[in-house]
Amino acid sequence: MYQLLKTEGRAKRAKFTTVHGTVETPLFMNVGTVGAIKGAVSTEDLKELGCQIQLSNTYHLHVRTGDETIRELGGLHRFMVWDRPILTDSGGFQVFSLAGLRRIREEGVTFRSHIDGHRIFMGPEESMRIQSNLGSTIAMAFDECPDALSERDYVQKSVDRTYRWLVRCKEEMARLNALEGRVNPQQILFGINQGAIFPDIRIEHARRIAELELPGYAIGGLAVGESHEQMYRILDEVVPYLPQDKPTYLMGVGTPQNILEAVERGVDFFDCVYPSRNARHGQLYTHRGKINIKNARYEKDMKPIEEGCRCPTCQTYSRAYIRHLMKANEMLGMRLCVMHNLYFYNHLMEEIRNALDQGRFAEFKRQTLADMDGNERK
Repeated sequence: MYQLLKTEGRAKRAKFTTVHGTVETPLFMNVGTVGAIKGAVSTEDLKELGCQIQLSNTYHLHVRTGDETIRELGGLHRFMVWDRPILTDSGGFQVFSLAGLRRIREEGVTFRSHIDGHRIFMGPEESMRIQSNLGSTIAMAFDECPDALSERDYVQKSVDRTYRWLVRCKEEMARLNALEGRVNPQQILFGINQGAIFPDIRIEHARRIAELELPGYAIGGLAVGESHEQMYRILDEVVPYLPQDKPTYLMGVGTPQNILEAVERGVDFFDCVYPSRNARHGQLYTHRGKINIKNARYEKDMKPIEEGCRCPTCQTYSRAYIRHLMKANEMLGMRLCVMHNLYFYNHLMEEIRNALDQGRFAEFKRQTLADMDGNERK
């Protein structure tokens, strides 16, 4: 159940109640692709860092360990030792990212596994069955994510097929939830809006999927080749056509700046690999812009990554020590960096929620963007 608490312009402040607990939005979902955050971060750590929802990847869990095995072990929550909500993507993004290893038909998609090359078929029904075996809180519909710069004719045909796939996903999830012995018989389905950068295709698709009265809706196919300005234009056009009384999830986005712009446009769920991926390479987020901890300027710098930050890393360790660990390729360095970035993202979302609660989001966004001007700071 989605409870809209407050709005400021198109920005939304809400609560979303699931079988695995209630979360506060806007929120950032931490990406644990194969059931873990890369960087040796535990589920206990994630709670300390303010994570409300973890996101895991259907395709990768299917080809590694296997969803049937995870079901036999009690489902993904028990497997990961995580008692808060989990969102599983559908495998649809791999239709985009594994373009050289796939064939798309009406029935579904044939893949070649990126691990050993064996043939995999996945369609709407297969994706729902895998996600049902995992027992996630939120399952994403199986879709195709066309390149943002694809030709109009291809995008239209792709979106029409994605709609037909969504109808099949909804029917299959209802069937699975009614079966005896499912890991999570209260699993819910989010639909995905597609349409590349064609506003009219996006709007028509949004109208059609809204009629299916799903528990939530995502906007996919952005941050896959278009400019930030094109992304914001699509959000301006499409978000008003998605139900305001349901969560709006912008998939795979993005930078702190992207998040602030999207919240203003009515988005309240986000996920992105940036905080963990960039951290593993020494790129760290602060309220004054990104820093590269490997730079020589931090060799003797005994300050924390960000002064005033309450994350476990900044409470204990210096820039100099973290730089030393990263230069020495010590795993602890990556872990400390990932923990800082995940805390930064989750704390930024908390700051956004507080600003919305207090009716000052517009000023908060303006000041935060001015501070995060993209320049590396001392």
